[in-house]
Amino acid sequence: MPTDRLEVFNTMGRRRELFAPRIAGKVRMYTCGPTVYKYAHIGNFRTNLMSDFWIRAFEYLGYEVTQVRNITDVGHLVADADTGADKVLESARAEGKSPDEIAAFYTDAFHADAALLNIRPADHSPRATEFVPRMVELVAQLVEKGHAYEVEGNVYYDVQSKPDYPKLSGNTLEALQSGYRMEVDPLKRHPADFSLWKAAGPRRLQVWESPWGLGYPGWHIECSAMSLHYFPDGFDVHTGGVDLVFPHHEDEIAQSEPVAGENFVRYWIHGEFLEFRGRKMAKSTGNILRVPELKDMGYDPLAFRYLYLLAKYRAKLSFSDEAMDSAQAGLQSLRGRASELPPATEPASEQAAHLEGEFRSALEDDLNLPRIPGLLQEVLRADIPGGEKRALLERWDQVLQLDLTRASEEIDAPAEVEALVAKREQARAERQWDAADRLRAEIADKGWSVEDTAGGPKLRPR
Repeated sequence: MPTDRLEVFNTMGRRRELFAPRIAGKVRMYTCGPTVYKYAHIGNFRTNLMSDFWIRAFEYLGYEVTQVRNITDVGHLVADADTGADKVLESARAEGKSPDEIAAFYTDAFHADAALLNIRPADHSPRATEFVPRMVELVAQLVEKGHAYEVEGNVYYDVQSKPDYPKLSGNTLEALQSGYRMEVDPLKRHPADFSLWKAAGPRRLQVWESPWGLGYPGWHIECSAMSLHYFPDGFDVHTGGVDLVFPHHEDEIAQSEPVAGENFVRYWIHGEFLEFRGRKMAKSTGNILRVPELKDMGYDPLAFRYLYLLAKYRAKLSFSDEAMDSAQAGLQSLRGRASELPPATEPASEQAAHLEGEFRSALEDDLNLPRIPGLLQEVLRADIPGGEKRALLERWDQVLQLDLTRASEEIDAPAEVEALVAKREQARAERQWDAADRLRAEIADKGWSVEDTAGGPKLRPR
């Protein structure tokens, strides 16, 4: 039976609530997926890890989960305002490829990077371009219901037509109107009105037919079309990064509720940013790092997944070499001890039952992951049979996905580091000790330490 004790922090209302899905025992989740115009970075994957941990926690607590995670391959602008260029088209022009080629390449890259972090593939991964006819239908419905208006081939959502707009972010229409500093689109009735459909210019590469002429969808309408295709009566959980609360999710609510009914989403769950060098990680600033680059730096990508356990999903998390060194050392230590445990046996002791209860309690406490590392240590220290310890760790790893009982293994160093080690060995053979010391320092600068042993030099990540 699913738990009846799970509490979730709902962005709608900004409070913790007892979780109760629409259909008993089933969770329907929609996750805002990648915009496939560039490689995803580890900041993007912090949000995706949050969704993955929630899915696995739901399942551990007895629920059956269906997840939809979309692929945005059209219509996402450079800025949240209704001006700018489509990001996918910008990359297509810059790389000399078609929009479809760009989208396919970066979609494959996203899935490959997600697999390195043990992020489960979504049950459905719809592409926005596959749903443009459904978007046109939704826009037409909103026009018919008096929530949208057309001007010169553009269709805008009329925010004043919905008395409770905006209700997710805590903004007000008065504050939004006074807060606009940029030049307001003269076609709009209110500065906060947003695009549902945009008229295509003569150089536009991706265009579709519509009742308002050739054009393309606005960013926000895409998620409404895809989520309501799979969950026409609404769904339980919508996840995404905190940067999507406004305007994306706010506008998604405004345009979906007139069609799907009030509170078409029960729980809005948002994750905070990953900070890198003291700033939010973002493609626009170049302040990014990809998942495969973690391997080049000598880290197991799952050490980044372990790092995620050290902060609540609603709190900022700082990425640094020191943080990753600590996370990797902690994960390797856990694996080293766990892999030596005897085969799993069904837990029967009172202490094992207590530890299991503590783990479930952490999940039920709004996914309180920072409680987990301490519980892992408690299991390894516990005065219970080794087989019970292994069983608990293997069971918990269904959620954690850290390969806890896998024997620690050597991590291959980058080729450039191996080359420096070879040069250092040559310098030592020629008794050029100063050169050998300089090379050791250069190896250290690249994140590795070298230990001289009887069997030759051994490299380890610092």
